[in-house]
Amino acid sequence: MADTDEHEPRGEHQPKKAAASGWIGSALEYYDFFIYATAASLVFPQVFFPSENPTVAIIASLATYGVGYVARPIGALALGHWGDTHGRKNVLLLCMILMGVATMAVGLLPTYQQVGVLAPALLVILRLIQGFAVAGEISGASTMILEHAPFGRRGFFSSFTLQGVQAGQILAAGVFLPIAAFMPASSFSAWGWRIPFLLSFVVVIAGYVIRREVEETPAFAEEGGHDEIPKAPVVEAFKSSWRDMLRVVCMSLMNVIPVVATIFGAAYAVQPAYGIGFTADVYLWIPVLGNILAVLVIPFVGNLSDRIGRRPPIIVGALSSGLLSFAYLYAISIHHVSLAIVVSLLMWGLLYQGYNATFPSFYPELFPTRTRVSAMAVSQNVGTTITALLPATFAAAAPPGSTSIPLTVGTLTLGITILAALAAVSARETYRIHLGDLGRPGAVPVPKREYDRLRTQPRAHGRGDVSSGAS
Repeated sequence: MADTDEHEPRGEHQPKKAAASGWIGSALEYYDFFIYATAASLVFPQVFFPSENPTVAIIASLATYGVGYVARPIGALALGHWGDTHGRKNVLLLCMILMGVATMAVGLLPTYQQVGVLAPALLVILRLIQGFAVAGEISGASTMILEHAPFGRRGFFSSFTLQGVQAGQILAAGVFLPIAAFMPASSFSAWGWRIPFLLSFVVVIAGYVIRREVEETPAFAEEGGHDEIPKAPVVEAFKSSWRDMLRVVCMSLMNVIPVVATIFGAAYAVQPAYGIGFTADVYLWIPVLGNILAVLVIPFVGNLSDRIGRRPPIIVGALSSGLLSFAYLYAISIHHVSLAIVVSLLMWGLLYQGYNATFPSFYPELFPTRTRVSAMAVSQNVGTTITALLPATFAAAAPPGSTSIPLTVGTLTLGITILAALAAVSARETYRIHLGDLGRPGAVPVPKREYDRLRTQPRAHGRGDVSSGAS
């Protein structure tokens, strides 16, 4: 036990409260982010980008989805710096407020018919603010939960960050479902799509109240107490951890799977130019059901990563979900709703979660406390920015009228997931390394037998701490 105390930060740990805050905050913030994604596929081509050429309108609308990701590396630099110098809690509150205000503003925008090119220009600006704000969410929330979690349970507790993200996507699609199903198409295009954006007012209030309740992490507090907070954490991260940052960039390319499932897949299935003919309300059930399964699977995978390590779930999840992208796009191409739902459940709801449930613990574990938020935020957001530009690329490579859309897009998807798997293979395993030793290439992991004993025992962290248990 003395060895554990020596390598774990001292102070009050709040793993359950931190996990709950991360879950709820991520769900609310990603609700904001993904209602935009849904609208970009379903209505924005007609509302903000009218064109005689429907292909141009689709590509332009999907490109604005990608614009939000272009802002993410910039947001990662600024918010990562803030999280490593001012604390994990403060950066999460800032992210929440910026995201909520930008999302509400989208719901108030005039259309192209009302103000011309000013409408898409304002839309792009607000999407940039959204991208800037969300850049600090997963890295900040994952770091906060990780640094509160007990040794041997970091994968389980950190997975709740992504469970919250998936729940936010369910909420986003769930808000659109009744509107698309019961509102006349003309009313939905005219004003109904604005309702989910305006509901972000509730997101801002609720998220702020929830996140105020969690204390700063003992690891960050300990850094501050020793005057070890870096003045330029981003610069230090590039100098000391650039190899692991590059690995995270490559692994983050796994974001191609939700891009195929929810963004390009939606446009391919719903937009009249492709001629598939899925109705919006039917197609919206595909990501809803996939995310419901994901919410159930994620904590089990997070717990599994505490038992067998971080790399195996990521590698298996990457390769298997990449292969299934062919079947998913084929099911859409033949207008087979049931098959598309089943394959989506397997590809996205189950197999992709091997990666999705594991990276919230694996990424921050690759970096030391003093640069953890910055290193993860910058590298993860660079990777997701690359993949977020893919919907427009897919639409250009496989435009309406193409005869081999599933093969073309599926091949690109599989190639990207193979690269992500190779990056995971090259990374060092982290699950048996104490929090105080993370980020050190030569850190010695706890022997497996001792690790298994420690992770199943309720224990206090440091001196005078509140026991967090090992539930």
